[in-house]
Amino acid sequence: MKSNLFTSSSRFASLLVCLLLLSFVSNARARWNSDWTIRKKIDIDTSTAGAPIADQIGTTAILIRLHDGNFRFTDAKEDGSDIRFVAADDKTLLTYHIERYDALLNEAFVWVKIPDLKPGAKTSVWLYYGNAGSSATRVDDPKGTYDVNTVLVYHFAENNAPAHDSTTYGNNAQNPGVPVSGALIGPGIRLDGQNTIAIPNSESLTWSEGATLTWSAWIKPIAAQSNAIIFSRRDGASVFVIGADNGVPFVEVSGASGMQRTQGAPPMAPNSWHHVAVTAAGSTITLYIDGQSTATLNAAIPALNSVASLGGDPANEGSGFSGEMDELEISKVVRPIGFIKVAALSQGADKASKLLSFGQDEQASSWFSGGYVGVILRSLTADGWFVICILVVMSAISWVVMVNKARYLAAATKGNAQFFADWKHVAADLSFLGDADARKVITLGGRIDARERQIVKNASVYRIYKIGAEEIRHRLAVEGAAELHILSARSIQAIRASLDGGLVRESQKLNRLMVLLTIAISGGPFLGLLGTVIGVMITFAAIAAQGDVNVNAIAPGIAAALAATVAGLIVAIPALFGYNYLLSRVKDATSDMQVFVDEFVTKIAEYYGGRTNGARDRVGSEMPLELIA
Repeated sequence: MKSNLFTSSSRFASLLVCLLLLSFVSNARARWNSDWTIRKKIDIDTSTAGAPIADQIGTTAILIRLHDGNFRFTDAKEDGSDIRFVAADDKTLLTYHIERYDALLNEAFVWVKIPDLKPGAKTSVWLYYGNAGSSATRVDDPKGTYDVNTVLVYHFAENNAPAHDSTTYGNNAQNPGVPVSGALIGPGIRLDGQNTIAIPNSESLTWSEGATLTWSAWIKPIAAQSNAIIFSRRDGASVFVIGADNGVPFVEVSGASGMQRTQGAPPMAPNSWHHVAVTAAGSTITLYIDGQSTATLNAAIPALNSVASLGGDPANEGSGFSGEMDELEISKVVRPIGFIKVAALSQGADKASKLLSFGQDEQASSWFSGGYVGVILRSLTADGWFVICILVVMSAISWVVMVNKARYLAAATKGNAQFFADWKHVAADLSFLGDADARKVITLGGRIDARERQIVKNASVYRIYKIGAEEIRHRLAVEGAAELHILSARSIQAIRASLDGGLVRESQKLNRLMVLLTIAISGGPFLGLLGTVIGVMITFAAIAAQGDVNVNAIAPGIAAALAATVAGLIVAIPALFGYNYLLSRVKDATSDMQVFVDEFVTKIAEYYGGRTNGARDRVGSEMPLELIA
């Protein structure tokens, strides 16, 4: 009955494990591509919980800054060619391009095209990497990252070369600027107030009167300057200028109706980056600073079909702008307010965290190397690993003991059952025990065949039986009563002692190494608790040394410290169940032996204690009952 129950439980456990494995496999296949072993969720949150943006946004290119804190450069290819971005459905690939990827400095700037970004909502994308195979070739697409309405994008990532246009229109600069290696977003340019950068005219940059457009760039003024021109375009009497007067940004338009300039914008603090954007829609020009509308002008863009200049106006000497510039973008449509706000938030180094949040790495190749388990394992200190290693050894030993002991007890139980089935047929006539042929004794008078011998050889009661049989043959030979089949009371008592000794030795075999399970049960949790206490102490000591109380700094250390206690319980709980199960089987086997010893001695007393072939013994009377017990 117990064997059937054990078998049913094993089958149920196996079925459960198979179902879990199938579930894991199906989840793994749900990933976009199993060749990419690591993925990370990135949330773009325009709701009130993140960066609240209620205005329309539309399709936009979001800047993703990668660094040591959110990206494992050692697991990606050296050039970042295995990076992929997938939509929230985990199926649709998103267009992107890498502005800069430096595996040595662990820094990367990647622009990802987000189709129709919604205001007041959270949009998620998946970042995949970790594919060292040949299938991970570089597929980034600068021209595909921007829509057809974007006519010029300068990242200024070139080194002493003219700025390259990342859009499909190819509006490259005519001459290089002075490069700056550490601008707002990777490299940028420095404008010295003397030299300008020329942008040749093209069909896509030709502006008709009243044209719609959006102009934006990141500006870092060095100091307050009078009427410093950042961007200018002049065609005869028609002029369009973006500049800063003593730090106050302005837009100036000259045309048939004269010169007009925006008023009232707040000044830009020197030596700090500011996002400047200008939109023109019919007869209204709007100036935005850091994503906020600061000034409007009731004027239209004049017709312009000429070279544009960055950093000054060639026709107006001494008006050059001194400072740095990064990320110039020009569109031939009016971008929504939400679009401008997203650009100011996502591209600003100190504001991007409000809009963008990075999840934990999820690793497909190993369950332990990704997700929460990966965070815990990476946060474990040396003392935690030491305790867990000891617990792993204890767990391995306890499992070996339980498995071997269960097999030993199963074989003993099966052998005992087979022996008792044969014994009940010969217990009434034990004459074969005195036979000179030892094979008859071993086979219970020929009752046990070769197949059954393989089974009963593992039976503890069979080994006790052989001890008793050997003692009977020896006593009969010594007393010279083999033919009469008579043993004295003292001989039967001695046989009983030998059987009891065999019972004790068999009990010792059954209980052998069970103490290791009790050590695992009692010692595992205490070792785990020791590791947890030490880990918590180290975590708080590190926090005290840094002087910064941060949940993100505390949580991984505490979680890793608690892992030691979990490991201790993982060792103790299976050992506890296994010990109690095995102990019940040992008690059953011990009871079988005790019952057999009592029955065997009783049968010996009946057969050899004074009766032979139904007649009373000549020498003495029946065996006293106290000697049988």
